[in-house]
Amino acid sequence: MAGTAEKYLKPEVIRQVARLDLRAKFIIEGFIAGLHASPFHGFSVEFSEHRKYTTGDNISDIDWNVYAKTDRFYIKKFQAETNLTGYLVMDLSGSMGYTYRQELNKFEYSISLAAALCYLMIHQQDPVGLIAFDQKVSRSLAPGSKRSQLGNILSMLAKLKPEGTTDIEASLLQVAGMLRHRSLVMLFSDLLGDPDSILRAIHRLRFSGHDLIVFHILDEAEAEFPFEGMLQLEDNETREILEVDADAIKADYLEEVEQFRARYRADCVRARIDYVPLHTGMPFDKALMSYLLTRQARA
Repeated sequence: MAGTAEKYLKPEVIRQVARLDLRAKFIIEGFIAGLHASPFHGFSVEFSEHRKYTTGDNISDIDWNVYAKTDRFYIKKFQAETNLTGYLVMDLSGSMGYTYRQELNKFEYSISLAAALCYLMIHQQDPVGLIAFDQKVSRSLAPGSKRSQLGNILSMLAKLKPEGTTDIEASLLQVAGMLRHRSLVMLFSDLLGDPDSILRAIHRLRFSGHDLIVFHILDEAEAEFPFEGMLQLEDNETREILEVDADAIKADYLEEVEQFRARYRADCVRARIDYVPLHTGMPFDKALMSYLLTRQARA
């Protein structure tokens, strides 16, 4: 089973599945299969409407079926307690369309992950909506929890294209103004831009009362720099070509990437925002587990 789970979670396998709904199902099924062989045995979507028993809870609310499976006490939660409105927020910048040698570019990786999270939230009967932005919010779909919402979101995700420039700060400030109720905002972006302005906008969302998960998605080559010899680099915005010696700059480049990620990580931790650094060569389970553990901690 573990081998099957690992296969389902690999980006190169997911790429072969053309339909986004099937991709989402493949990722979720592989992830859940992998849970049973992981340190998180017993924590699965089937327990998404339970929370751990604490002193003072009514003993009649204990779910004895869950106790039989896990040897732990869980309380059945009411619908009003469990519903969480989620928004998938997608960066449409041209840089998200980049890949060096992976089967999925940054945007394809993002929408595959977003589709899987949408599938999971709808399964849990949580309302979920979609917002996409470039220079400003360009597409949006109001949250819904019916099964038809899954098809609506997946259809819109499949039509989105990463192209042109983006203004992450202005777009996220616009998102903050759109949200009327406390929500879970799941941002998918490479965060290429001025960190100060991007973090200002992220903090605005957080301080407005929303929970955030920032999926910081780089290409495998951007994260690990697998180049040797002379290399031509193209600026994403100016299209200027720069020729460099990859071997000479590799150590400095990797240090810059680590500092880039560390800046976001430190600011997010201080603001109690979940920061998930990913690259397009990584299986999807790390991001999914981060979402589920964040949700569990919030319960």
